[in-house]
Amino acid sequence: MPQSFEQSGFGVFGQVYLNYENCQTLSGKLSWSHYTELLAISDDLARSFYEQQCIQDRWSVRELKRQKDSALFERVALSKDRAEILTLAKDGQRIESARDVVKDPYVFEFLDLPDRNYRESELENRLIAELEKFLLELGKGFAFIGQQYRITLNNTHFFVDLVFYHRILKCFVLIDLKTQAVSHQNIGQMNMYLNYFRAEENMKDDNEPIGIVLAPDKDEILVEYATGGISNQLFVSRYQLYLPDPEVLKQELRRLLEVNDG
Repeated sequence: MPQSFEQSGFGVFGQVYLNYENCQTLSGKLSWSHYTELLAISDDLARSFYEQQCIQDRWSVRELKRQKDSALFERVALSKDRAEILTLAKDGQRIESARDVVKDPYVFEFLDLPDRNYRESELENRLIAELEKFLLELGKGFAFIGQQYRITLNNTHFFVDLVFYHRILKCFVLIDLKTQAVSHQNIGQMNMYLNYFRAEENMKDDNEPIGIVLAPDKDEILVEYATGGISNQLFVSRYQLYLPDPEVLKQELRRLLEVNDG
């Protein structure tokens, strides 16, 4: 655990040399302001993760601060086992499968929306208005394709809220936004969208599309049964309009590491 700057008496420069053996190599990749933020992280695993993400994704200091405040490491790590968490901390986030691009929860504090009494169209329009911040929250590799993307089946029009293309996984990513808890009808509709995109929109080099139903709440048992037997890459995730409590997530992660270690 790094000492505070006051305790060490070395300042930022001394702290960098005390905590980063390869600081000479890293000095060309990160600024001293990055180091200041990283050294304020007491947990070694989290600090290593954020360091790797800063380098891989070219985070600004401002973005590093936001990702720390939104507890990105804990949010990503809680879906993994101990070995995967240690790899995540050492190497940063690697995108190799659909599950690697899905978070639960997503954090949309930058929208400045009330917790309740907003329409789905308002949520969607706010996300598009803050597209740069939304893309940063989605993660690396997302390219925006369209809003209210129309598909037509037997002369009936349907509209996918948001469509992206993932440059790394080479596939479409469809997002359906909800302001109420997810229903089985929402899941069935997304499955239909995925079937359509696979048959009608995919080019020969495209991989299977990914569908994400985003809602403020979900019933895990309902989701399990509603997605059972579905072959498409369909995920149901929560979003929240405020920053999570990092301490709660850290405690949950520690418990998970202890259980896996035992």
